[in-house]
Amino acid sequence: MIEKEFPRQLHPYWPTLQETTRAWLLKMGLMPADKVERYADGLCYTDLMAGYYLGAPVEVLQAIADYSAWFFVWDDRHDRDVVHRRDAAWARLRDCLHAALDAPWRHLQHEDALVAAFADSMIRLYSFLGESWNARFAAHFHEVIEAYDSEYRNRTTGRIPAVTEYLELRRLTFAHWIWLDLLEPAAHHEIPRSVLENPAYRKAGLACQDFAAWYNDLCSLPKELAGDEYHNLGISLIKHEGMTLEDAVTEVRRRVNGCISEFLAAEQEVAVLIGELRDGTWRGEPLADAVALNISNMRNWFSSVYWFHHESGRYQVDSWADRSTPPYISDQGERPGSAGIR
Repeated sequence: MIEKEFPRQLHPYWPTLQETTRAWLLKMGLMPADKVERYADGLCYTDLMAGYYLGAPVEVLQAIADYSAWFFVWDDRHDRDVVHRRDAAWARLRDCLHAALDAPWRHLQHEDALVAAFADSMIRLYSFLGESWNARFAAHFHEVIEAYDSEYRNRTTGRIPAVTEYLELRRLTFAHWIWLDLLEPAAHHEIPRSVLENPAYRKAGLACQDFAAWYNDLCSLPKELAGDEYHNLGISLIKHEGMTLEDAVTEVRRRVNGCISEFLAAEQEVAVLIGELRDGTWRGEPLADAVALNISNMRNWFSSVYWFHHESGRYQVDSWADRSTPPYISDQGERPGSAGIR
C-alpha cells in the first residue's frame, strides 16, 4: 500500500546531507570515529529526514538532520542507562537537557557531548522562526524529556504500560509534536494556532506520526524483545490484552493501516482548508502555500518511515553478533555515566 499510494521522494540535498551530518557526529563527539565510519551511513538517519522535509532550505534541513541524528544517539544512551541501571547518570542527563533547552548558549561547552550537541542543535533550530515558535517547540520537547523519564522508571521497575497509557506516552517518546513543529521552518512560515488546532490539519498530523510510531513498534519488536524492552505496542497488547505474539502483530498492522486511511481522509479535508485560506491577501496566500507544503510533507512521512525501517541497520537485528546490543553504539556499562563524554 505504501509503495503504491506514497511514492518515495528525497530532498536533492540528501547526498551532501549524509556527508555533513556524518561530519557533525564526529565533530560533536557523539559517536566514536570507527562507529561513524562503519555504521553512520547504513543507519540512514539522514535518509529519513531528507524524505520528509522536502522544500526545506538547505540550512534548515541540515539543522533538522543533525538534530534527528542526535535524537537517535540520545535514545541509545537512554536505553544503555536503563540496561545498566545508571539512575544517577540518567537523572543528571535529564536535568541538563531541560536546562539546555531553555538556555542552549550556556551549554555549548558542556563536558557531556550529548548535552553540548543538543545545545548546538537548539541554537540553530531557534534561529529560523520567531519567539512564539521557539517557546512552543521548547514546551513540546520538555514533555518529551519527561516522557523518556517515565519510560526509564517503567523499564527499570519492569512495568509494562497498559495499551491506552502506552499510546499516550508513545506520542511523546516518539516526539509527534516536535516533527510536526519542524514542518514550519521547513516551509519558511510559522503556522497560526487557528490552523494548528483545525481538526483536519491536526488529524492529518497525528495520523502520519501515529503511523510512524506504530510502524516503528512493528519493525523494532524483534530488537526490543531481544533487549527486554517493555515499551512497544505489541508488547502491551501481549501483556494486557492476552494476545499471542502473532495476534499482537496482526493488531499493530491493523492500526498502522488505519492511520493510512485516516490520513487520506484528512488530506482531502485539509485541501478544503487550503482553499479557504487562499483568499488573495498578503497573509492568506503565503499561509495557504505553507499549509499545502506541510500536508505534502506529512504525506512524505509515510514513505520515508517505511523505507527507513527496511533499509536502516538499526533494525537488522538478525545480523548483530548480540541481538540485545546494537553494534553501532559504544556500550559503556563498566563506566557509569561515561558514554558519550568528550
